[in-house]
Amino acid sequence: MGTNGSTMLEPLRQGLPPLDPAAVSSAASCALPARYEAVREARQFTRATLERWELGDRFEDLCLVVSELVTNALRHGLPVSPASPAHSCDHDSPVRLHLLRWTGRLVCAVRDPSRESPVARETDDFSAESGRGLFLVDSFSDSWGWHPLTGTLDGKVVWALFRLPPAE
Repeated sequence: MGTNGSTMLEPLRQGLPPLDPAAVSSAASCALPARYEAVREARQFTRATLERWELGDRFEDLCLVVSELVTNALRHGLPVSPASPAHSCDHDSPVRLHLLRWTGRLVCAVRDPSRESPVARETDDFSAESGRGLFLVDSFSDSWGWHPLTGTLDGKVVWALFRLPPAE
C-alpha cells in the first residue's frame, strides 16, 4: 500500500522499465468541483479519455479506482471552514484528476490541497459503508501511492498504476 519517504513513487517503477516523465504518450486532466457530483464527472471524463485512447476495456477497474480517489480527495483532502459547509459548490476546486499513459502503463492521479497521508483503514467488516476505499484501490490497481507536492502547489497527489498489455 502507499508508503512514506523516498519510496512513495517506487511502485511506479516495479517490474517495468524506468519512467521518463517526458515520454508520456498521452495525458489528460480535469478540474473537479468541490461537491460529490464531481465523482460522476470524473467517471465521465475517464470514460471519454479511455475511449479516445482505445482503452475502453479498462474502464471498469479504472472507474472504480478513480471514484475512490476522487471521493477521498473530496472527503478528506479539502479544508472545512466553519463559516461554510464542506464541499460547497466552489467551481475553483483544487481537486484535479490526471490520467497519464505510457507504453505498458496507465496512471490515474488525484491532486488535493491536504498534505495528510492517505490512510488505509484495516477492516474485517467488508459490509461497512466506508473505510474500504484504499483497500479497493489496492485491490483493483497494480500499485498505488502518494506524494506531497512541492513548489507553488500545496497538497499531495494520490496515484494508482495500471499495467497495460503490450501493443499488438
